[in-house]
Amino acid sequence: MKLNRTTIFISISSLALIIVLIIQVNWIFQSAKIKEDIFNEKANMVLSKTAEVLSSDEQACRDLDEEVGGSEIQKTDSLFTNYMNYYDLNLNYAFEVKKPGTPGNSVSEKKKNNIYKKRLDEEVSKDGLELNLLLPKKRQFILEEMGTMFITSVILILVVLLMFWRTILLLMKEKKISEHTTDFLNNMTHEFKTPLTNIALSGKMLMRDSTLKQEDKIKHYSGIILEENEKLRMQVEQVLSMTALERGEIPLQKTKISFHEIISNAIKHINIQIESKQGEVSLQLDASNYFVIGDQTHLTNALRNLIDNALKYSGEQPEIVIHTENSGKQLVISISDKGIGIAKEYHQKIFTKFFRVPTGDVHNVKGFGLGLAYVRKIIELHGGSIDLKSEKGKGTNFVISIAYV
Repeated sequence: MKLNRTTIFISISSLALIIVLIIQVNWIFQSAKIKEDIFNEKANMVLSKTAEVLSSDEQACRDLDEEVGGSEIQKTDSLFTNYMNYYDLNLNYAFEVKKPGTPGNSVSEKKKNNIYKKRLDEEVSKDGLELNLLLPKKRQFILEEMGTMFITSVILILVVLLMFWRTILLLMKEKKISEHTTDFLNNMTHEFKTPLTNIALSGKMLMRDSTLKQEDKIKHYSGIILEENEKLRMQVEQVLSMTALERGEIPLQKTKISFHEIISNAIKHINIQIESKQGEVSLQLDASNYFVIGDQTHLTNALRNLIDNALKYSGEQPEIVIHTENSGKQLVISISDKGIGIAKEYHQKIFTKFFRVPTGDVHNVKGFGLGLAYVRKIIELHGGSIDLKSEKGKGTNFVISIAYV
């Protein structure tokens, strides 16, 4: 399978990011190791200096050897405190002086690395006393020493991951937009080609056919030209209207209008398509409150789009039902058909600009994929909502809710 550029870019970027993260994590561990080595060196220096001072005092060593003299313990504690401060080891400690071979204080396996040992000179201590220094919070001290560097590294890693994730999402979004735009241009080329071809053929017939003195034939070809021209105008208008609405360039002319009248107007505008497919539109206008504040033109176009969709996807002799009712303070309008329906996986995408439900042949149903995006935009600009209820093979029902007055 041929890999596209986007897949290659994502793969290479992901690999590069993983390598950078491994280097960063390794650097953090190496920094922690260096900090631990420095800590061990300082702890050993504290112990060595204390042992050196004690070894230089023969009487103190004898007293410690004979386990007499609490003052010597206090002196040893004072030495440790002094050297701990000198080497900037500001943490709690404990120590013991014991004879070799005698058990010391019990310490868990995890804290054995926190014990530092030093023998006093045997010349001044006949048994060669052992001086032990215990630093129980060694790990916490090292982590605190690394605090700023560690937190900064973690934050940078998270920022890089977040930015990478956002970049990939944006890239995938741009790729989808590019695909939709390509499909749109292909559809638009096809949609424009058919009416332009019909106009050209009708024009040639008018120019070449000597039998066109008959008035009915002139009207026939002229009617084809006008009809195809109207199709082109509507297609261009749909594209321009959608773009203008998104930019806020078309202000809505809102007035108090009857939605039942909007339904009637929409059916009149699309009546030719209904008759050509031998379709039937049933009206069930049960709403008692059907006046709304809205733009009559855009609401009519929105409703016409929904009826047009029902015709396109209903096969031969479509049956469409338009029903209105009141629910609370809302006017609810439903447009349902018995057509091919829409699979659930496409329900969230159906109102996306340029999206068209795959049906095998791209051009088997006319359109640009703008109709439903336009409908939702218009309904939302009127403070309403539109929902879709559909199952594949069981028809489609669009439900509009809008406040009545």
